Amino acid sequence: MNRTALITGASKRIGHSITEHLATQGWSVVVHYNSSAKDATELVDELSSKYPNQLFKTVKANLAETDEVVALIPKLAAEKVKIDLLINNASVFNRGYLRGTSVELFDSQLDVNLKAPFFLIRDFANCFKAGNIINFVDTRITSNASNFAAYSISKKALWELTKMAALEFAPDIRVNAIAPGVTLPPEDEDEDYLEKLAQGIPMKKPGGVDPILKSLDYILENDHLTGQLLFADGGENLGKNR
Repeated sequence: MNRTALITGASKRIGHSITEHLATQGWSVVVHYNSSAKDATELVDELSSKYPNQLFKTVKANLAETDEVVALIPKLAAEKVKIDLLINNASVFNRGYLRGTSVELFDSQLDVNLKAPFFLIRDFANCFKAGNIINFVDTRITSNASNFAAYSISKKALWELTKMAALEFAPDIRVNAIAPGVTLPPEDEDEDYLEKLAQGIPMKKPGGVDPILKSLDYILENDHLTGQLLFADGGENLGKNR
């Protein structure tokens, strides 16, 4: 059976790894991107060559622009692309304490990290009626640290949205979340930076993408699971033990 996933932010980093992982399991994938057209096209070309019996295509949308968000899924539906799995992976991550958060910073984090998933979830439910939704939150939702205040609020709210949607859309649509922790270094940092960060978590090492992919598999394979959050964070959500 040919299943199709729509993954936001699929052309780079974690989204890229998820796309490749699902492709190996027989999934077709719609690769969403905003500014990374070259990366998205190269990924689709590579996977199309490797898995010729599966569909791989790109779709562009700026998730900060509501008009583009609400057009995305109806456009796919009009093209007769049936989506079985929506993964809200794309996010923006910008520093700012409460005292220093501008309206522009607040809007930029909430628009991409919460508002876009909200309407993609709505449209998935209305257009496709059944399937799976997986939202990427963050282990930060267990903390009240405010150094990324708007970002953290957006991810806390996305987790609440996950539970709300799971209740409303059951049993036809399952909605779950994954919370990564120390996974990949920022694009302007190296592995040493990541290793130092990881010394502050219980497992004392970065997880890489593997725990995320295993969490994804677990959610997809467990058809009685909905409204749940899997922490793929090496225990970071537990806090520090000293």
